[in-house]
Amino acid sequence: VGHHRRHNPLIRKARELIAAGEIGQVRAVQATTWFYKPDDYFEVAPWRKQKGAGPISVNLAHDVDLIRHLCGEVVSVQAQATASLRGFENEDTAAAVFRFENDAIGTITVSDSVVAPWSWELTSQEYPIYPRASESCYLIGGSHGSLSLPDLRLWRHGDRRDWWSPISATSMVRESSDPLFNQIAHFAAVIRGDEAPLVSGLEGLRTLRLIEAIQASAETGETITIPRD
Repeated sequence: VGHHRRHNPLIRKARELIAAGEIGQVRAVQATTWFYKPDDYFEVAPWRKQKGAGPISVNLAHDVDLIRHLCGEVVSVQAQATASLRGFENEDTAAAVFRFENDAIGTITVSDSVVAPWSWELTSQEYPIYPRASESCYLIGGSHGSLSLPDLRLWRHGDRRDWWSPISATSMVRESSDPLFNQIAHFAAVIRGDEAPLVSGLEGLRTLRLIEAIQASAETGETITIPRD
């Protein structure tokens, strides 16, 4: 399944850091996906104005997939959405609260009608067509430290974990390469039988289930439990 962000070396490094216990036990996650789509984006493709074509379904899948990839499986979702300021059928802003299997709590907000630098497109430098913003859009908080992405800064106290003790950040070193190129090279290796898929069909299904749960919760106001495999 084509979730190309998993093929970014900085995501590989972030996953290694979390798995190695560098931030301790993951306790909280915060993800921001804010940007402003111009009017002509919708005019050239009127289907983008229709119900089901809002930023939850169109944009949030990659962010949700990364959260799962880095922090584990989500067991329940509570979400809300607001009507489009442009008068379209779909939402233009939504927020969700996740509970993870490891008992961590996560929040995510998405909007295609907010002027802001806090989105993966503007912070990750994956695509030169987007202006660069030296910000982060994901914060992952642990019992021993925290990690911000995509700047890959690891925050920790010194000798004592204590909010009165000095805290500092280390910019972690990682490789740099095009995740889309990496994804296609990996796809070829999977076809040859040399590698197992990084994003299997089951992984793609789990991410889609979570997106559908966000949609359902936003529409009904209910907490949605994510079905087990």
